[in-house]
Amino acid sequence: MKKKLLYFLIFLIFVSFTLASSGNHPLTFDDFIRIKRISDPQISPCGELIAFVVTTMDKEQNSGNSDIWIIPSKGGKPWRLTANPKSDYNPRWSPDGKKIAFISTRGGIPQIWMIDPRGGEAYKLFSFSTGTSGVIWSPSGKHLAFSSSVFPDCLDEENNKRKNEGKKKSLVKAKIFDHLLFRHWNSWRDGKRSHLFLIPYEGGKAIDLTPGDYDTPPISLGSRQDYTFSPDGKEICFVRNTDPELRISLGTNNDIFFTSIKGGKIEQITTNKANDNSPHYSPDARFIAYRAMARADFEADKYSLMLYDRENKKTTNLTKNLDRSVNEIIWSPDNSSIYFTFQEKSRISLARIFLENKRVEKILEGFYIDSLSLSKDGGTFLFLKQSLNHPSDIYSFDLKTKKIVQLTDINGDLLKNLKMNPAEEFWFEGAEAEKIYGFLVKPPFFESSKKYPLVMLIHGGPQGAWSDNFHYRWNAQMFSAPGYVVAMINFHGSTGYGQKFTDSISGDWGGKPYEDIMRGCDYLLSHYDFIDKNRMAAAGASYGGYMINWIEGHTDRFKCLISHSGVFDLRSMYGATEELWFPEWEFRGTPWTNKEMYEIWSPSAYVKNFRTPCLVIHSQHDFRVPVTQGFQLFTSLQRMNVPSKMLYFPDEDHFVQKPQNAELWWKTVHEWLAKYLKEEK
Repeated sequence: MKKKLLYFLIFLIFVSFTLASSGNHPLTFDDFIRIKRISDPQISPCGELIAFVVTTMDKEQNSGNSDIWIIPSKGGKPWRLTANPKSDYNPRWSPDGKKIAFISTRGGIPQIWMIDPRGGEAYKLFSFSTGTSGVIWSPSGKHLAFSSSVFPDCLDEENNKRKNEGKKKSLVKAKIFDHLLFRHWNSWRDGKRSHLFLIPYEGGKAIDLTPGDYDTPPISLGSRQDYTFSPDGKEICFVRNTDPELRISLGTNNDIFFTSIKGGKIEQITTNKANDNSPHYSPDARFIAYRAMARADFEADKYSLMLYDRENKKTTNLTKNLDRSVNEIIWSPDNSSIYFTFQEKSRISLARIFLENKRVEKILEGFYIDSLSLSKDGGTFLFLKQSLNHPSDIYSFDLKTKKIVQLTDINGDLLKNLKMNPAEEFWFEGAEAEKIYGFLVKPPFFESSKKYPLVMLIHGGPQGAWSDNFHYRWNAQMFSAPGYVVAMINFHGSTGYGQKFTDSISGDWGGKPYEDIMRGCDYLLSHYDFIDKNRMAAAGASYGGYMINWIEGHTDRFKCLISHSGVFDLRSMYGATEELWFPEWEFRGTPWTNKEMYEIWSPSAYVKNFRTPCLVIHSQHDFRVPVTQGFQLFTSLQRMNVPSKMLYFPDEDHFVQKPQNAELWWKTVHEWLAKYLKEEK
């Protein structure tokens, strides 16, 4: 008997030691910042290798760094192709697969570099005084295209360099501007325009293909997807905005053009007053597929998949009957169909449309996928897949077998020691008796018999959505880790539920979305016994911060609130933000043409009702929601004697990205929540 008891005690000690040594613990900031971030997977022309980017964050250096890695497309151990203290990213295979062009910040300014994928030393292709971005190869492999911000009145590189260096050396940093838009997002407009350039693959002189006082790609809603070579490599298709009223239409009236790689005449394809972008030639060069919105001045309109026939110059809307926005576009190698992705509730679906009969076939659903590429034979897709409890990895998807295979496990050793629960889905009846979707994330080591505080997260946009993805700023696992139930509701205005649902928030910022959130709280309290109704908090950023400020003046059901970069006063916001088309659409005009709407939906009008403790977070370089919005909110809270604190970042913008700043952000947020949500003894 004694011997059996001894064996049992040894067994218990062994199990305890095993569990302890496995390090199964909630996500901490040190874990969070160590997570490697995969992006931009690119399959080689032969289909045997995949180049991709891995970004790591260094808390001590207070910065991030990116390197290029390679992995066999069948799976296996990945290896690092570049290892430099500066960032290497944007890898693009040459058509023959013998070289990879990439962008590197070695030397300070981003430039195009080359490397043999089998290894060896990288070398810089050439130097461009204003830097380079978005490099792509021509199909022949003879040329590279890239974009760079240059002075449109300087017609050659030497003059650009001289003017750029002169501005940097000048001790006078004053700015003079006589028109809108004089700053955008997080930078000042200094007279430069983004242009598209062409250069021989062996280096040499770059040719400006898009001269003039326009941006290619556009500075708003533009990307490196906005220019592409024709299959024969003789012309290049691109996107820019030529509307004279840029202050109003900068992000909403982009059009598609093309020109010869020799430069010269530029021809316009689209004349739509709304946004057209992301052109893709068919393999036989007859068609150009692209995305288009229908309504001018509205940046969150539905994206349709359009097909431009270059022979008869006619355009067809291929997804007119699909009530979802098209995201990524990929042609099948045989020209017969187009693959595309679209948001469906909280995830991304992959579909295919056949040109002959316009039939849409859904191929893959139920996952959050992005960064798609298709093998040359058209048989295998590669993409990144992630979820709320797992950061991105690279997966392959065989179109015949429908089998998904995970190719990378870049954070496997770290993740196996972390306790992170998957998202649970719920539906409830919201405003106007419409069904509203939400996520629930339980805390680590959850016990159903216990009572837990609830943290309600409110997304931004406002035409955005909570998705089943691993967010690197508003991360649900980080909010849940201290022992909180986290809820995320896709209220009226969210994307992924049809355009009518998305439209419903415009002109109604504090109406249906607020009702949805309140009804969502009621639903959660009535259906989940483990949520403590007396310990609830709410937090949000951007529009989410606006909603926090609105909640502050309309209910006291939360123990505390957190407002990050939140809109507080709509009238002063209008005069200080940069994208004027946004408030003019959302509030049906300007503060002087529709004064009433700016007043009734402004949280500043309800300061007399403020009573809930609130943490205010804002940054100096936030030009979208200027920092004075945060100052006004904090001042109002203090004057109303509401317990409040402000976290101010002088060196961040709309997002907090520097590791040490992010650490302070999470520390302050967690301390604020703990102060008001901790269980009373």
